[in-house]
Amino acid sequence: MANPVLVEVTRGPLVESIHRGSIAVADGSGKIVFALGDLETPVYPRSSLKPIQALPLVESGAADAFGLGPEEIALACASHSGEPMHTTRVAAWLARIGCTEKDLACGAHPSRYEPVAEDMVRRGEKPTRIFNNCSGKHTGFLSVARHWDIATKGYERHDHPVQQAVLHDLSELSGATGDIPWGVDGCAAPNFALPLAAQARAFAQMAGPRGARIVAAMTAHPELVSGTGRACAILMRSAKGRAAVKTGAEGFFAGIVPELGYGIALKIDDGAGRAAETAMAAMLARLGLLGGDEPAQGILRAPVLNTVGAVVGERRAAETLG
Repeated sequence: MANPVLVEVTRGPLVESIHRGSIAVADGSGKIVFALGDLETPVYPRSSLKPIQALPLVESGAADAFGLGPEEIALACASHSGEPMHTTRVAAWLARIGCTEKDLACGAHPSRYEPVAEDMVRRGEKPTRIFNNCSGKHTGFLSVARHWDIATKGYERHDHPVQQAVLHDLSELSGATGDIPWGVDGCAAPNFALPLAAQARAFAQMAGPRGARIVAAMTAHPELVSGTGRACAILMRSAKGRAAVKTGAEGFFAGIVPELGYGIALKIDDGAGRAAETAMAAMLARLGLLGGDEPAQGILRAPVLNTVGAVVGERRAAETLG
């Protein structure tokens, strides 16, 4: 059966577009406390996996060995915009561990923050790999390899000890057994597919002591996790530190709620990021975690504008999430 409609987009009096998907919320015992749609088909969390991919950085002792603080840990979880607050910190971190941007396996792409991207074009400056939205995650991987005194070259390969440590942690947190499907993410690192229920259980474990340092870093530095005006930063600011959220490509979004011990995992079938943002905002609102601030409410009920700036419709959660 088709997944339920989670988000709809209106124009005038009519619903013009719909986005179907599935959601799982688990508690610390592994119980699914809220569910919509298919929870058993394996799906990739994409960048929503980053808080779990950062676990080896903390648990190996690498973060402490290199004197890394909450800002670097937040960057290890980031899909950042390539703003100076991101790139300068990643560059300094690489230098601290004796690496350079050439050691990063991720490719270069322009800043996702338009003023920075435009300024670089005017100056004729080309982005380096540090501008990749995953450069913090990759610097975290390099830090673990350095700490373990093992090869940094090839750290992004599935069989490298750093990636096997991520896989081990994900298996423990989710309770998954057997072989876990994997594919290569956009940044060249492996990404692991699990059923949505298992992913919610993994994020619920991150809401406990094991993920406390990572969650604290994310909620203390939301803009480092994402960027200026980005959904993750807006939603975490609105929740006032009570929830950490992380977007992923192709319509995935994850949430970690320490005070409830909840993990949230949601996937939009058609991969629409706009729908995933609104669905996550709706889930935070259901849990009493979304503030009344305008930026967050603008994700929950996002206006549809025409070319002269007039409101002609809205993007909103469907009744299934109301």
